[in-house]
Amino acid sequence: MNANESLKRYTLLVACGASFLTPFMGSAINLAIPSIGKEFNSNALLLSWVATSYILASATFLVPFGRLADIVGRKKIFLLGIIAFTLSSFFCGFAWSINSLILFRVLQGIGSAMIFGTGMAILTSVFPPQERGKVLGINVATVYTGLSLGPVLGGVLNHNLGWQSIFYLTALISLVVLLFSIAKLKGEWAGAKGEPFDLLGSLLYSVGLVTFMYGISAIDSVVWAKYVLAIGLVVLITFVFYEMKVTHPVLKIGLFSKNITFAFSNLAALINYSATFALGFLLSMYLQVVLGYNSQTAGLILLSQPVLMALLSPYAGTLSDRIDPRIVSSWGMAISTLGLFIFCFLTKTTPIWLVVLNLGLLGIGFALFSSPNTNSVMGSVEKKFYGVASSTLGTMRLTGQTISMAVVTLLLTIYIGEVNLSSADPDSLLKGTKTAFIVFTVMCFGGIFASLARGKANSVQEARVK
Repeated sequence: MNANESLKRYTLLVACGASFLTPFMGSAINLAIPSIGKEFNSNALLLSWVATSYILASATFLVPFGRLADIVGRKKIFLLGIIAFTLSSFFCGFAWSINSLILFRVLQGIGSAMIFGTGMAILTSVFPPQERGKVLGINVATVYTGLSLGPVLGGVLNHNLGWQSIFYLTALISLVVLLFSIAKLKGEWAGAKGEPFDLLGSLLYSVGLVTFMYGISAIDSVVWAKYVLAIGLVVLITFVFYEMKVTHPVLKIGLFSKNITFAFSNLAALINYSATFALGFLLSMYLQVVLGYNSQTAGLILLSQPVLMALLSPYAGTLSDRIDPRIVSSWGMAISTLGLFIFCFLTKTTPIWLVVLNLGLLGIGFALFSSPNTNSVMGSVEKKFYGVASSTLGTMRLTGQTISMAVVTLLLTIYIGEVNLSSADPDSLLKGTKTAFIVFTVMCFGGIFASLARGKANSVQEARVK
């Protein structure tokens, strides 16, 4: 094996190891939320921030760290991110109060942003365009593997060893990835070396995104959240106008205004995550509260979706190297729309085999969309923008997740009110769930057109922003 092939292999291993960590952490900790609440005697609002603080911190710092990585070196930021993620995971396990746990989760989210803002950019830097779809597919499959194993391992660890063990295991895996990265990841990649860092733009972006996402998350529960949302919108609009005038912006607005492929691929990703992220949450409640299954059985039923996503993502990525990624990902969005539409007709008597089959259909749709769409985004920009492109796509994912949960929270508040889940009326919960699926189906249907609007692959080179 020559040096170049060796670097490719080790880079893929490191990137996949890092990509496994954050979705595993996110899906595993959900199983421990009741235990954390019991130990710290916390209310539901504070417990929700155990998850939300991590997503907010990740989204807030993705673009600034992506740009900083392009300037000072992607490997440097990547390694710092793994170090931050490892230490914060250990600290989460040692948390002495709910407030300290939320603080450490913020630090964990910052480490996650440094990892996600550079991982795909490093992969794209090392692998040539003709291999890019395949390796990005493998990387996406690793993400889905983390999502698949999270509920299973999280439930087992929480039940037998306590919720702290989830953080300790994550820290241990992070440490292994860190040591392997230091030993095997040779070289450095900095596509915009020597350019100044846009500090004011980064501050405007971070403040705008935090206030905007908080406003969305709390709009149904906090009276003044709508004002925070409005402030966030104003700050983000100010950020856009400011970035258009800066010579070396933290986010090149031209990537959206002049690059149709980049703009619509990111919009498609935002719509896809907004329409699909809450799927597991909704079905978990349907299976446990409406149908009466225990959490272990419900988790096994839900596995069919992420397993198929993990199995098919590498093939979908390879397919997008041969066929226009726009076509493959649009078919994925269409299949996802069909799956969401079928769930609009859920009842108390819906056969479980039909739920499992439809979850499998959605898994196929997600796999066909995600890897080719990522390939389309990363293939639409020059090397010096790989970090920004990677982190922008990550921000679309996290913002979409927040929107998805905000829609569900709002609808459930309307249908079942502010009551404990255990005392909720199953019929009202089912109505709220079906309404959510109707909303998500409409959103995903619109996403098909956003995916198709990105243009043909052969125009990508011409669309690149110089």
